[in-house]
Amino acid sequence: MLLILLGVLILHVIILILLIVSTAATAWSVGNSGGKDLWYKCSTNSGVYGCLPSSNEDWIQAVQALMILSVLFCFFSLIAFLYQLFRLVKGGRFFFTAIFQILASVFVMCGAIIYTVMCPEDKKIYTHFGYAYVLAWVAFPLCLISGLIYIVLRKKE
Repeated sequence: MLLILLGVLILHVIILILLIVSTAATAWSVGNSGGKDLWYKCSTNSGVYGCLPSSNEDWIQAVQALMILSVLFCFFSLIAFLYQLFRLVKGGRFFFTAIFQILASVFVMCGAIIYTVMCPEDKKIYTHFGYAYVLAWVAFPLCLISGLIYIVLRKKE
């Protein structure tokens, strides 16, 4: 049982790291002259590398908010898991932790979908999605699986 709890805890920490990196990294869209993320558009002009703030459009602000919410809910889920690990009665399930983790999964999925649908405005400059975008999509199923594991998991002695 200890190995299962340790495995779930390590999975949770990995998911949290993936979400933090995908939210903060500067590679959601990558092209020949630079990259674009949730916060900045960076490019190289005449050999000079510079970054400008991201647009103030509603869709990018929605993606920013959803990604921040996913990080927060994943963190709160980790705190709830550690709290329930020591305070939950024997035989109890980690429902509170599971709800927070599944909500984090839904938020990251919605943020990535909105970015996928609304991003093609700069097709000439940004040719493909970057690693931060891929990390967000990798974090989504891992977060969902982790939330389902918490629903099934029972506290034993």
